[in-house]
Amino acid sequence: MPSSTAPVVQPITPSEGSKINFGATITGMDIENLTDSNFNLIRTALFENQVLVFKNQSHVSPRAQFNLTNRFDPLATSYGHGKVVDAKRSILHPDLKTIPHQPQVQVIGNGFVSEYEGLKNITLRHPHHRTFHATTVPAEDDLSHTRFYRWHIDAALYGLAPPIVTTLLAVRVPKGRRQICRYDDGTGDELDVPLGTTAFASSYTTYDILSEEDKEFARTTKVEYAPHPYVWMSGAKSRSDGLGMVSEGKEIPLEQLPEIDESKIQVLPLCWKNPVTGKLALQVHPSAVRKLHLKDGTVIDDLAEVRDTIHRLQRPGIAPERVYAHDWEEGDFVLFHNRGVLHSVVGAFAEDEVRLFRQCNVAATEFPLGPEHVVA
Repeated sequence: MPSSTAPVVQPITPSEGSKINFGATITGMDIENLTDSNFNLIRTALFENQVLVFKNQSHVSPRAQFNLTNRFDPLATSYGHGKVVDAKRSILHPDLKTIPHQPQVQVIGNGFVSEYEGLKNITLRHPHHRTFHATTVPAEDDLSHTRFYRWHIDAALYGLAPPIVTTLLAVRVPKGRRQICRYDDGTGDELDVPLGTTAFASSYTTYDILSEEDKEFARTTKVEYAPHPYVWMSGAKSRSDGLGMVSEGKEIPLEQLPEIDESKIQVLPLCWKNPVTGKLALQVHPSAVRKLHLKDGTVIDDLAEVRDTIHRLQRPGIAPERVYAHDWEEGDFVLFHNRGVLHSVVGAFAEDEVRLFRQCNVAATEFPLGPEHVVA
């Protein structure tokens, strides 16, 4: 419900053993009727904390959700992935339903929903790691154990600039149990998580904990993404920790992709600069990377080497103590800095556990700033 109290930003208190140093809650804010001063407070808080949680926001309309998302880049109007090309092969296609009267807002979740915001008799599918990972949790452990499905940023990574922010609203949330998220990478790492959590990891922390040598490499290297990346990767499978793909030569050959416009292939800095704090984030979508461009002009195009390099740099940042696993409640509205965190779907649901969420992001009008840019 709308509140008459002054907005308050409160950093999230880490649980025992956690080292998360990002995330905050905001109270006293009416998303449905934002003033300019309200938005300015949100904008600053977002770029300082990366993930913002607004409680008790079930009343927020799809229009207001889009308006807040769009306010970070008012000239941006299209959904962050644009029109999905070759939808049957794209790994994104099955997971999204578009709200008819607000096409920038998508419905995601799990289970059958008879009617919601103009959508009727829809069956939502929560992504499961068995469809995407090279190895899987045994079937008998499916409801007690899970994995990070895919660590990523919300971005087309071909043609369209990555969205600045994403918003998520929890409409229906099944409760009552938790799961153990397993990394299954030989480290023994695992994380106790709420059912159906969204996991976040700070890309600023990922950069900050690098060695000085790796920081120099990260500041001076660029990443080239595959054309039509979500079709390109559709034949391949993910690592068990959800952080990038296994190299088995199963990617779709370029000549079998939809027509490629060379001007839309993206070569982006490995580090992205925060527009408020000036801090650097090691911000890479590990599943979509194809080549590395080094400062001396060398291009690394051996896919296994590219992936191993990116995984080595990013893996410390998703260590269990550095992951914020949000415990969703109905009415939670989460705004996150899509250029400053990685996030992942987590969890395995029973068929009768219905989860209904709204998601919104819009392709930006400008590409992220690299380390060489000066923040005004």
